[in-house]
Amino acid sequence: MEDVNALMKVRLEKLDKLSELDVNPFAYKFDRTHFAADVVNNFESMQGKQVAIAGRLYTKRLQGKAGFAHLTDSTGKIQFYARLDQMDEKDFNVYKLIDIGDIIGIVGEVFKTRTEEITVLVKKLELLAKNLRPLPVVKEIVDEAGEVKRFDEFADKEMRYRQRYVDLIVNPEVRELFIKRTRIVQGLRDYLNSKGYLEVETPILQPIYGGAAARPFVTHHNALDMELYLRIADELYLKRLIVGGFDGVYEFGKDFRNEGIDRFHNPEFTMLELYIAYHDYVFMMELVEELISTTVKKTFGSYKITYQGNDIDFTPPWSRKRMADLLKEHTGHELFGKSRDELQTIAKSLHVEVDKGFSAGKIIDEIFSEKVEPLLIQPTFVTDYPIELSPLAKKHRSEAGIVERFEGFMAGKEFCNAFSELNDPIDQRQRFEQQVENKKQGDDEAHEMDDDYIRALEYGMPPTAGLGIGIDRLVMILTDAPSIRDVIFFPHMRPE
Repeated sequence: MEDVNALMKVRLEKLDKLSELDVNPFAYKFDRTHFAADVVNNFESMQGKQVAIAGRLYTKRLQGKAGFAHLTDSTGKIQFYARLDQMDEKDFNVYKLIDIGDIIGIVGEVFKTRTEEITVLVKKLELLAKNLRPLPVVKEIVDEAGEVKRFDEFADKEMRYRQRYVDLIVNPEVRELFIKRTRIVQGLRDYLNSKGYLEVETPILQPIYGGAAARPFVTHHNALDMELYLRIADELYLKRLIVGGFDGVYEFGKDFRNEGIDRFHNPEFTMLELYIAYHDYVFMMELVEELISTTVKKTFGSYKITYQGNDIDFTPPWSRKRMADLLKEHTGHELFGKSRDELQTIAKSLHVEVDKGFSAGKIIDEIFSEKVEPLLIQPTFVTDYPIELSPLAKKHRSEAGIVERFEGFMAGKEFCNAFSELNDPIDQRQRFEQQVENKKQGDDEAHEMDDDYIRALEYGMPPTAGLGIGIDRLVMILTDAPSIRDVIFFPHMRPE
């Protein structure tokens, strides 16, 4: 810290020297004409032409009355050459005072040096924003395979998450990851729009939370003197829109769940939810398969990616397996239809811990999470879940005790959840009543009673297929990121 403070003191002193030169160290604007990549990738047409580029000073050398330096912007890096006999003396004095990390603008002519490096010969230089806090020192080496290896002092993961702005400055691959995230989301949106589905917005502050099994964040509205909840899902409001007559609606929404933090969970996250009238979960399975595989191919140029050493192939069709069959295959037990006590005994024999408040369905889900889920590496649809786990899904049309639901898995993790949506208001009320009873028995993630939603169903909701995709987790897998924090610009952190 003492070294940082000493360097900051030197930089603050330079503000006085800049003031003596009548230079504003924090400019109002700069008229940029080109990016670094424009010049580097189009040298033949750019040679000898004047360009105005801007960015952050990356390297700097000064030898007497001339110096070479590099500037980086959002597209890459370019060299520039400052010579006293080619520019105003005041501008050259500014060049002598600028530091690594300063944001500058330069105007000059494009040429190649004797070493064949594309360079801008500076005619005019402006300081646009003085860097007062020194950046981590970055070093680059080229290995035997010709690949650039980068090293910097900003290696502490937690510090990188806290100071994402610095992480983005010194690690271009982090910027590229977030650009890929945007392209993935855009690919999903383009597909849904091409099908004619309507993007909508629903409330984040809700008087009754619902649509998932999760604990909410609670807040208070002063004017109305009432408790409100940050939404845990978009589902119930989107289905109200289906009741209202829309045929297909979707939302990219921020959801909030008051749960633990690990490499696959963040309390604030992004969900894509989609509801389509007159269809069921079989239709939705086919849509998800096409939606994801199309987006992967469009974004990466191939159906195949690698996640943490595992090759994953999104080429349709994907595997489809019933939950009960997978449990039997990997535990040796028939779990569906067993009593809660029988399931607790089986869980103990499998060394799976369950809480005393868990229902039979919750125990099955816990066993599945530990014994089956990590083995689902290739894209797989797991179908037909216990009714206790799915208070918003329709009962299976041909089998008792289960619902028409599937979850999508890849790389050993769930990334989507879908139902044939329950549209029977009488059945829905009974399910909610059971959830209320589960909450009394200790299940703090059980669903609340939502009388208004039941009222909406009483007006009539057509058969509907519903889907939720965890965007952060999907992006995490598609970009080979080891933690969900790597794909969220500003993940939640403990106080410093």
